[in-house]
Amino acid sequence: MNAQPKPPASVQALIVIDMQSAFVSGRGAVPDADRLLDTVGDLMARARESGALLVQLQNDGEPGAPDEPDTPGWRLHLPVDAGRGEVVLRKSADDGFEETRLEKVLREAGVTALALCGVMSEMCVSATARTALDLDFRVVLPHDAHATYDIPAAEGISDAVPAAVVSRVAEWALGDEIEVAARACDVGFTKP
Repeated sequence: MNAQPKPPASVQALIVIDMQSAFVSGRGAVPDADRLLDTVGDLMARARESGALLVQLQNDGEPGAPDEPDTPGWRLHLPVDAGRGEVVLRKSADDGFEETRLEKVLREAGVTALALCGVMSEMCVSATARTALDLDFRVVLPHDAHATYDIPAAEGISDAVPAAVVSRVAEWALGDEIEVAARACDVGFTKP
């Protein structure tokens, strides 16, 4: 009989990365966006219910990009509960810590352990996870709560790479310091 993996210990914060309309709705959505929205929505609801800190990162794309500020694609797709003290931080780099107040917000709240979710697995999710680890936060990454696009074929290099493979490789590349939870429903939350 195979032993079931042990769920990760609870975390005190949820960082929702770039869940903007351009990436999770319409023709430009990542594959399986509806499932991702449901999974991230559930994580957010459970974080709120427990009193954990909830931070949404919002990428400011270049002019003409799908996430150009103040365009429909730039808007956060999932609601923010500002009355509950939820934080929205705008960023212009892949790493959610670069030139933002994210570390300060987490430290002031007393957060030592956090979960990450959102898009894009190999870019913003990965970069933010690496910095969180470098800053000595405990980081949990639920496998089913981050996503990206297929990588197109490149002549002489490779065939197309499916998005699910890209996401798994992004997890693997983060090394053994990160805790990858098989399912977001296994991630528990607590107040900082």
